[in-house]
Amino acid sequence: MNKRDLQEILMDQKEVFQSKRGLIQRDLSLEPFLRTSQVVVITGIRRCGKSSLLFLIKEKMHLNENDFCYCNFDDERITTYPTILNDIYSIHIEMFRTEPVFFFDEIQEVPGWEKFVNRMYEQNHKVFVTGSNCTVLSSEISTSLTGRNKILELFPFSFSEYLRMVDKSYIVDRLSVKQRSLLLSDLSNYIETGGFPLVIKEKDPEIAHALFQDILYRDIVVRYKLSNVEEIKQIGLFLASNVGKLSSYATLQAISGLKSLSSIKNYLHYFEASYLFYFIKKFDYSLKKQIMNSRKVFAVDTVIPNRLGFRFSENKGRLLENAVFIELKRRGREIFYFSGKNECDFLIKENLHITEAIQVTFELNNENFTREVDGLIEAMHTFKIPTGTIIVFDDIKNSYEFPEGVSTTPAYQWFLKD
Repeated sequence: MNKRDLQEILMDQKEVFQSKRGLIQRDLSLEPFLRTSQVVVITGIRRCGKSSLLFLIKEKMHLNENDFCYCNFDDERITTYPTILNDIYSIHIEMFRTEPVFFFDEIQEVPGWEKFVNRMYEQNHKVFVTGSNCTVLSSEISTSLTGRNKILELFPFSFSEYLRMVDKSYIVDRLSVKQRSLLLSDLSNYIETGGFPLVIKEKDPEIAHALFQDILYRDIVVRYKLSNVEEIKQIGLFLASNVGKLSSYATLQAISGLKSLSSIKNYLHYFEASYLFYFIKKFDYSLKKQIMNSRKVFAVDTVIPNRLGFRFSENKGRLLENAVFIELKRRGREIFYFSGKNECDFLIKENLHITEAIQVTFELNNENFTREVDGLIEAMHTFKIPTGTIIVFDDIKNSYEFPEGVSTTPAYQWFLKD
């Protein structure tokens, strides 16, 4: 494409970028990313708010129109070519006659982007890029930007961010009966509709279908040049229907009809690379056993299993477990599951040690009390953890006698405690 057309597109994009209003502040400490001289790489699933975060960063840096250069490569009008980034740079210099701070959206669409970014880094330019494919970004970063990049993984809205978007505010330790009921209602809505900004804004969970199709075709089928579209789709729908459960290659082979085990492994990797699904391992001190064991699957946001998965009776409990998992990821925890005679949903590892055990259930009742507590206790004893937590949706109504070290917490307190 010629430079004049590119310049018009850049002007259009900057006008739209500058017009953003009413954005929700994210629960992130941005100062380390503003201070660093390294290239800041913001990663995460499509539509989770990466472009909006770039705008918030621009505002915090107090940049005027002539101070920054912005381009969103997720634009059908843009045809990438080897020198496009250099052309964008020269267009900015010609228009504003200033050296810019760079904001590049969906940078993975530009082959060889890391070489240009590395050159700008060498020239002491501040560069922020976003991307929606962790494998592509990782491979490109490793070639030219090793030790020169700082990564920020962004997720859909947390519960506290969700409350800000729907203009709700609560003081958790000072709730009236009415406020507590309203807070529980908001949490229930959040667990069902998730944290994608557009889904919340439009109040339309069905947007999840379009998001799934977008990721399936653009980030997986097209990027990896695949032809088995229907098989990949069936695997994705199966995973969405089975969050919080173990997934085995044999089962995925059966439901997809694929005979190649390596293809199954590749497709799971593609789903994870696009940030749509996460797979956690059973903890074992042997890395070989960790690799051999089945993994539990979780979606990046609860709207994915709630709208794409098959409806099931234990839906609320598994959606809550998925929401807790994503919040743990958001807080930067290293997560495993435990399985012995009993099971525990999450183990948190810090350095070489397991430091926390968490069990998640929508409610504790006479039917599941022994199972939930025994799994937590076994995990605590196995890893010599003095305390363990059971997260439940609401306060426990029955009077249960808990073993020493076991405590329960309502989900709304756990989500909002930080």
